[in-house]
Amino acid sequence: MARRYEVHSAFTDSIRVDSRGRQTVSTVDFVRTLAAYNHDWSLREANVWIEHYQSMFRDISTEEGERRTFFLTNMGYVAPGG
Repeated sequence: MARRYEVHSAFTDSIRVDSRGRQTVSTVDFVRTLAAYNHDWSLREANVWIEHYQSMFRDISTEEGERRTFFLTNMGYVAPGG
């Protein structure tokens, strides 16, 4: 049985670190992880949720469509000595 509170856990479980060290999440991975939590979401539903609830993530997709990739921004972060 799907539980609403598991959506955030599925999102967190979908985060990956790319070759540039950025934390990213793709809607394909997010939907796949949601399925493991018994949620049946479309790519569009996942994108809408990310855009609404994850304001620190920005779209860096390189192609059109619902298969999107988001990365965690460092809003307000100042590097030591910088």
